[in-house]
Amino acid sequence: MKATFGAVFAAAVILAVPAGASLAADTIVGGLTVSNPWARASAGGSRPGVAYLTITNEGGADSLTKAGSPVAGRVELHRIIHDGDRARMGRIGKIRLPKGKSVEFKPGGLHIMLMGLKRQLKEGETFPLSLYFAEAGKVDVTVRIMGAGAVGGH
Repeated sequence: MKATFGAVFAAAVILAVPAGASLAADTIVGGLTVSNPWARASAGGSRPGVAYLTITNEGGADSLTKAGSPVAGRVELHRIIHDGDRARMGRIGKIRLPKGKSVEFKPGGLHIMLMGLKRQLKEGETFPLSLYFAEAGKVDVTVRIMGAGAVGGH
């Protein structure tokens, strides 16, 4: 009876976690916390990929200056620029991380473009992403790949 209850309880806990929930731990370096790194599954290697995450800065002012990953030939920091009724994507050189604030990379806003994918990004897999900060230096995170239509990493 105990074994049955334990198995049912464990199954209930597992099922209570939403499908696709990010179980990755935060990465903390100095006053920076990088949380919930995720990407959408790609349609293939010919289309670019996109990564998202949140950076919280509880230390001194810093900036994200670049990113890199072995899954892509080129990685760039981008943002969506709204111009009236039109929106376009634009590359940016660095992203300021003010002290005491969080900066969210999300669909329709800041994001990390993965161009020249060397492999398809498949749902359920992960890949490494290196973030380079002006003050904190290089920080490596693991990005979880969500479904192609995912709108958030939770």
